[in-house]
Amino acid sequence: MNIMLLGAPGAGKGTQAASIVETYGIPHISTGDILRAAVTNATPLGLEAKRYMDAGELVPDEVVIGLVSARLSEPDAAEGFILDGFPRTTAQATALDAELAAVDRRIESAIAIKVDPEVIIARLTSRRTCRGCGRITSASEGERCLACGGELFQRDDDNDATVRNRLEVYGRSTAPLIDYYCQAEVLIEIDGDRPVESVWADIEAALQPLTTQ
Repeated sequence: MNIMLLGAPGAGKGTQAASIVETYGIPHISTGDILRAAVTNATPLGLEAKRYMDAGELVPDEVVIGLVSARLSEPDAAEGFILDGFPRTTAQATALDAELAAVDRRIESAIAIKVDPEVIIARLTSRRTCRGCGRITSASEGERCLACGGELFQRDDDNDATVRNRLEVYGRSTAPLIDYYCQAEVLIEIDGDRPVESVWADIEAALQPLTTQ
């Protein structure tokens, strides 16, 4: 089961990916997590990526493609995967198709979660991260993490100006992937502006045919 999740930043892809992992037992491969880990570890790649991430710009293709290709070759991805945050452009999608075809694999379902941009802006600008345990919560929790007592802070890429820029970048560079995967006849569009449980029910129904192959 080779799945891709599409949607603007803050559309809820990570939440739904967690349900897919729990239900089907395939790894969740998030380029955002991979890149943030590189930033945290202050690797040369991480420092380079941080400049783009902080500005809400796309990390260069050659950096992301190399990271994803290496991850897909790991043993736990042999029976399937969920890609979240990659590809972000049609050039990346073409490169991914070539990487998968070389090992006789392909994307079987591209799930696009659609949410109103203003809803996304409200979600992301209220998001806070704990400096202690890394837990993600919202500004309504206050200044301290309820789990560990650590300080809650707003990431650089969650402020209003950067979020709006990220959505503009998404619309300009990533939204064309909807057409790409529609033409490939693997696109499934899901209304993400609903309760998490309702979104998951639709995704699970859409993935059912893949479980019988």
